[in-house]
Amino acid sequence: MSTLAAPLSSTLVPNDDPVLVNTLLRPGFVREDLSRFGDDSWDLGPAVFRENARRCHVTVHFATIPAVQVAWRLREYLYARLNIDLPGHRPRLPPSSVRQAFNRARRFFAFVQSELGNCDFGRIDQNLLDRYAKALRDGHRRPVVIAQLLEVVFDLYAYRAHLPTGGLRFEPWPGRTPSAVAGYRHVAGENRTPRLPEDVIGPLLSWSLKYITLFAPDIFAARAELMRLEERQTALAADDARFPHHERRARHRVRLEAYLEDRRRQGRGVPVWTTAHNGVWRTDPRSGIVTPPVNWLLLHQCAGINACAEKKAHLQLATGEPALVARAIDAIGTEPGGMDTPITSDPDTGAPWRPRFDAKTLVHEERMLQAACYVVCAYLTGMRDCELQAMRPGCLSVVRSADGIIERHHVRSVSYKSKSRQGEPAEWVTIAPVAEAIRVLEQLSERAFAARGSDTLWPVLTLNAGTKNHLSAEIVRQLNAYLDHLNALFGTAGAPVIPPDPYGAPWRITTRHFRRTIAWHIANRPFGTIAGMIQYKHASVAAFEGYAGSSRSGFRAEVETERRLGQIDDILAYFDDRQAGAGLSGPAATRIGQALDAAADALHPLPGMIADRGRLRTILASSARTLHAGILADCFFDPATAACLRHATDQDRAVPMIALCEPTRCPNACITIRHQSSWARAADDARALLREKRLSGPQRTALMQDLRRIETVLNGISKAS
Repeated sequence: MSTLAAPLSSTLVPNDDPVLVNTLLRPGFVREDLSRFGDDSWDLGPAVFRENARRCHVTVHFATIPAVQVAWRLREYLYARLNIDLPGHRPRLPPSSVRQAFNRARRFFAFVQSELGNCDFGRIDQNLLDRYAKALRDGHRRPVVIAQLLEVVFDLYAYRAHLPTGGLRFEPWPGRTPSAVAGYRHVAGENRTPRLPEDVIGPLLSWSLKYITLFAPDIFAARAELMRLEERQTALAADDARFPHHERRARHRVRLEAYLEDRRRQGRGVPVWTTAHNGVWRTDPRSGIVTPPVNWLLLHQCAGINACAEKKAHLQLATGEPALVARAIDAIGTEPGGMDTPITSDPDTGAPWRPRFDAKTLVHEERMLQAACYVVCAYLTGMRDCELQAMRPGCLSVVRSADGIIERHHVRSVSYKSKSRQGEPAEWVTIAPVAEAIRVLEQLSERAFAARGSDTLWPVLTLNAGTKNHLSAEIVRQLNAYLDHLNALFGTAGAPVIPPDPYGAPWRITTRHFRRTIAWHIANRPFGTIAGMIQYKHASVAAFEGYAGSSRSGFRAEVETERRLGQIDDILAYFDDRQAGAGLSGPAATRIGQALDAAADALHPLPGMIADRGRLRTILASSARTLHAGILADCFFDPATAACLRHATDQDRAVPMIALCEPTRCPNACITIRHQSSWARAADDARALLREKRLSGPQRTALMQDLRRIETVLNGISKAS
C-alpha cells in the first residue's frame, strides 16, 4: 500500500485530468484516452482486468443525477477513492467497484440534499447521521448491507483532506465502526454463501455430464447442418437472381415439391417450430389441434428462397405457395423442429433426448450446453467465476507417462484472489470430465471467435449486432435458465429434475455456490453420492490436491474451513440424535456417548429442545475436531490409539488413514444407523460369494468369519437404534 498522498484540496481537480492518476491499465490503452474528471460519464474498463466484469459495473453516469451539486460531490468522492490510499482505513477503490461505490454514495448524498436542501457537508451534524442510519434500518435491509452503506459516511471524514469542497468536519459515531452502528457482527471464518443440497447438485451435475458427453455431438451436428442449409440457400438465391420473377418462382416451387416429396418418402411431416414462433400458434383447420406454426424458415432454406431480399417470395404469402404447403400437411402431417440431424437416444429412457432441432432450439441448446460446461468446470475444479472466465482456448494440457497413459489434466488461467489487480497466472490440476467440458467449450466458441476475433472460452454465442463479446455476469441468468430447461425438458410437474427450495420456489443459483459446495463435499463427505458420481474417491483434502489444491487460488484453505464447519455440524447431529434416543455402537461408542451425555448435563436442556446452541458448540468443539466421517464408521481420531497408524510408514500423521480403517477393532471407530446400509451391502456380498462352489476351504472359512463379524456389527446397530 502506498503512503498517504498529498492533499488534493489545495486546488480543484481540473476537468480535463484523467480519472485514474496512476492505476495500471490493460495492454493497448493509454492514460490520455481515459475518461476525464469533468466528463458526464466515466468508463474505467481500461483498468479492469477481470474477464467477468460487466460494462455497467465499471461505468458511472453523472448526467442521470438531477442535482448538480450532488453530481459534483460524487465526482470528488470517487476521484479520491480511486486515487488515494489511506493506510489503516482504505486502499484505493478498485475500478471494477466504481459503480457500487457510486450507488452507495449517491444514496447518502441524496439524503443530505433532501434533508438540508443542498449537499453541503459542512452543515451535517450527528443528528442527521442518526436519522440516515434509522432510515436504512427502517428499509428492512440486512445489517451487513446497512454497514456497507454507512461506510460512505465514515469515508467522508477519513478523506476530508482530499475532497476539494470538504468532507465531514467531525468523526461520525466516535469509537464505533460501520458494522457496530449497523448491528452487524462478522464471524471469523464464516462463509455466508449457502451450499447446494445434494439433491440439487447431484442431478445438476449428472445432467451436465450427460449434456457434455451424450448431447453435445447432436448439438454440434445440428449447427453444421444449419450452416450447410444457409450456405446452400445463399448459393441458390444468387443463382436464381439471373432469372425473371416468374422463373424464380417456378424454380422455388420445383425445389419445394421435391423437398416435401422426400419428406413423404421418409414418413416425416411438414416441419413446424418446436415452440410458438413470435408468440404465434397454429390451429389445424381440420382437427382444431393447436400446434406451433409452420417452420417457414426451414422451408425457405430448402427451397433456396431469400425472403428478406425478396419479400413477395415468402411461401406463406399469397404470392408464395401456402396452398401447396397446406395440402402437404393434410397428406403427411407435421413434425416439430424439422431438421435432419438425428437425435441420440438417452440410455436411461431409450427415447430420443429431445425433439428434432429447429434454428431457435439449436441456439437455445447451445446456450444450455455452455451452462452445462460451466457447472462441470466450476464444481469440479473449485475455480472462482473470474478464474473460470479468464480461460482461453488451448488452456488445457495433458501430462502423460512414458507409456502414454494420461496422468494429469492441467488448466491454465488467471488467479485474482489476494493477488495484484491484474491477477497472476495459475494452474489447476483437474480430472477428465473437466477436460472434456473444456474441449466442448473450445468447439462451441469457434463461431464467436471467427465472427468477432475474441479468444475467450465464454463468448456470448448469439452473433446478433450489438451483443457483447464476453458472457461475464450473464452466466448467472443462463445457469438459472438451464435449471428451468432441465425441469421443462426432462422433468414433470410432480417430479422435477431439480427439486424446489425449502419454500417451494425454484432453486436460484449463483456462481459462488459451486466452490462452496464442492469444498464442503470434499471436506465432509468424501465418499458421498457426488464423490461416487465423479469417481474421485478421496478421503481427505490432501488427496484432493490433484484436482485443485495445486492452484494458488486458496482452494485448500477453503476446504479446511469447510472441514472445521462440517465437523461441528456432524457432532451437533450426533448430539441431537442422542437426545432423541438413538444409540451408538462400535469400539468408541462408550467414550463418545459419555462425552455427549456430559454436554447434555452441562446444558440441562428441556425435554425435546436444546438450550444455548452456541454454548453447545463450544462444549463439543474438542470432540468435533477429531471427527472424520467414513463409510463403515466415523473416526474420532486419537493418534495414540489409532489402529490405522500401525500400518503407516509416516508416524507423524495428524489425520486418520481411512483406507486402512478397522472399524470393529479400532478404539476410535463409532458406528451409527447411518452406516447400516454399507454394512448390509457387505453382508450381501459375502453371502453371494459363499454360494460360489469353487471356493477353497480356507477362503470359505475366511468369508464366514467376515460374515459373522459383519452380522455382529449389524446386530449392534439394530440394538443401538
